[in-house]
Amino acid sequence: MTGDWLSRRKRDYYYRRAKEEDLRSRASFKLLQAIEKFGFMKPGDVVVDLGAAPGGWLQISRRIVGDSGFVLGVDLAEIKPLGYSNVVTIRGDIRSEGTLRRIRAILPRPADVVLSDASPNISGTWEIDHARQIELAESSLNIASAVLRGGGNFFVKIFQGDLQAGFLESMRRAFHAVRAFKPRASRNESAEIYILGRGYREKRGC
Repeated sequence: MTGDWLSRRKRDYYYRRAKEEDLRSRASFKLLQAIEKFGFMKPGDVVVDLGAAPGGWLQISRRIVGDSGFVLGVDLAEIKPLGYSNVVTIRGDIRSEGTLRRIRAILPRPADVVLSDASPNISGTWEIDHARQIELAESSLNIASAVLRGGGNFFVKIFQGDLQAGFLESMRRAFHAVRAFKPRASRNESAEIYILGRGYREKRGC
């Protein structure tokens, strides 16, 4: 990290707000802005957060679902506990079938919402980074398809590029409504966008 990058980050509005509100990441505001616009999470919901470290989205999810909901965070990295009995975290690779089995074993019931802000290690080669991001988004969609209740919602990050169209088609097959969204908190220079799938088409007989 260069001194110039650190200086820009400290001047960043959402970085400062995250510090002031004791949120673990400026990315918390991306999720918050999406929920405020589309209302896809509510009190009492069961939420799965994939790629959850350091825990900023977990904090927002717990704030919304309250005491009556349940939040499960999953990441390869360890996540510092939030201190709530209804927020559970596990370490695991979202591309692994074993991680999916653990998620299903922990959830109290089928999830209302699945989130994914998972990101690959950035190589600096755009084609590689885009492909890796889409792979994580597809793995997240696989988990969402396995744990969501009928009518549930899925909110996932992708990088824009050639593979975007294929992923969007997979989303449209799985959800009744699909739309792209770029939160105000997402930096202008970033190629990331978020895809919201609403109304999961539950597979009968599975």
